[in-house]
Amino acid sequence: MGGAPMVSAATFSSFPVSPAEWGHGGRRQHGALPAFVLSRNRKGGAVMGGLLPLGLQAWLSPVLACPHSSSCKLFFPEDPIKIVRGQGQYMYDEQGAEYIDCINNVAHVGHCHPLVVQAAHEQNQMLNTNSRYLHDNIVDFAQRLSETLPESLCVFYFLNSGSEANDLALRLARQYTRHWDVVVLEHAYHGHLSSLIDISPYKFRDLDGQKEWVHVAPLPDTYRGLYREDHPNPAEAYAREVKRVVSSAQAQGRQIAAFFAESLPSVGGQIVPPAGYFPEVAKHIHRAGGVFVADEIQVGFGRVGKHFWAFQLQGEDFVPDIVTMGKSIGNGHPVACVATTQAVARAFEATGVEYFNTFGGSPVSCAVGLAVLDVLEKEQLQAHAAHVGSFLMELLRQQKAKHPIIGDIRGVGLFIGVDLIKDEATRTPATKEADYLVSRLKESHILLSTDGPGRNVLKFKPPMCFSLDNVQHVVAKLDAILTDMEEKVRSCETLRPQPCGSPAEPCPSLGEWVVAGLLTCSSEAELQLFLSRREGRPNSLYRALSTWNPHHLSPPDLRSANQEEVPLNVGSLSCLKTEPHFHR
Repeated sequence: MGGAPMVSAATFSSFPVSPAEWGHGGRRQHGALPAFVLSRNRKGGAVMGGLLPLGLQAWLSPVLACPHSSSCKLFFPEDPIKIVRGQGQYMYDEQGAEYIDCINNVAHVGHCHPLVVQAAHEQNQMLNTNSRYLHDNIVDFAQRLSETLPESLCVFYFLNSGSEANDLALRLARQYTRHWDVVVLEHAYHGHLSSLIDISPYKFRDLDGQKEWVHVAPLPDTYRGLYREDHPNPAEAYAREVKRVVSSAQAQGRQIAAFFAESLPSVGGQIVPPAGYFPEVAKHIHRAGGVFVADEIQVGFGRVGKHFWAFQLQGEDFVPDIVTMGKSIGNGHPVACVATTQAVARAFEATGVEYFNTFGGSPVSCAVGLAVLDVLEKEQLQAHAAHVGSFLMELLRQQKAKHPIIGDIRGVGLFIGVDLIKDEATRTPATKEADYLVSRLKESHILLSTDGPGRNVLKFKPPMCFSLDNVQHVVAKLDAILTDMEEKVRSCETLRPQPCGSPAEPCPSLGEWVVAGLLTCSSEAELQLFLSRREGRPNSLYRALSTWNPHHLSPPDLRSANQEEVPLNVGSLSCLKTEPHFHR
């Protein structure tokens, strides 16, 4: 094998993964933490492999689970699941264990829905080519979509992903208005293309920062935002903030092309903007010469129950200039769409530069999209989302009355957020508690995740076939775990695993480090303990040379232990997480 060291699964996107971490056929060793270290001696031979002793696994698990370990993240990185099959609202791992999927809004009508799978298969057997030919599927799909939208939104562009859709929407807006600047909401996310990272504060705050042509308005969050539930008219107040942002930009000589917003901000924390907010914002944007873009990629296609599109929650008279769709439109198949007006489309055509997308609007993609619409209609999933979502909201409200850590329950249909707090007065996000709760739910075979600026909002966006029985089961487990948490901490203080060295868990000894290969007596070996990637810096390491004597390790905490089987001073080993100690 080559000379590159093999490291944990937590960093697998940056380095190759050791086969020792995975069993026969790629199966992860059940219940075991991946091998953390594989160092090489100077002749290229492997010094150590395999799995860490259980005591050391437990102690190192917080380091392994560091959220900055890779640019590509897994759910449950401390103990990832290998999913091999899905059906309806359930997913199955390689051992056959069944998980309730509470977060997969991509499998909109259910994982592997037979009618969707059949439509793709049959069209694949007949024809799949680009959209430069006449074909009934693309016309039929556009017609069916138009029946769900306001009459003025009658021109459709088909693409492959939500990111492509939002990128095209940005181009359409700029060509139509002949302006350049964009107004977005704080903590918004609109896609992974460079053009969309620039209008996604959720991303650009940690990258190159805010461009001069991007203007950020406050998130219309009535729970922890500027204007809360006690404000007499939060919709108007938040809309005035957009007006203020626009006026400030214009005072600097800037011209607004578009206001971009998810109809229900999801990454922002499952936010439901106050009714009337979008119409007021649209007035300010239109007066500035811009257009309103409604991003329905996360929340469209009946998920909100009351309406087919989430922007319709803002009133019957509100019509965006551009609507973008993705994710659920194809139930997992890569298809997306932009719907707009004749006026916007004609301005785009006037450039003389065609818009062509090789796979967008292909016969197979449109067949899949048509099948999704058929299932939504035949199985009455929009009404189902309203019914099941209302039941879930009611049970969650009962939990809020019982558990003080639940600060807010918000949502509509099958788009629901549970905001966890440390303190009712300050509404401080309970980030660690939320992470712990999600981990415990996974152990109960329930898949949930968190969102929001504080990563403290439990997000429910399940497949639309999510049932009343699923609701009862999930909420019962949530109740049991929260009750257990409260019995342990008697407050909303941060939950942490039992510290190593407590009566319930002995300290790992130097012997365990030796068995694990973290210390070595080979005169030709150097130990490399790879820790998490942090803020774009290279993976860091500790180094020990040719002895079990811990005097040769960098961490000063180990220097007092000078013989095998002397317990490590784990209480002072917090330095493992501090950057200055990460270098050779």
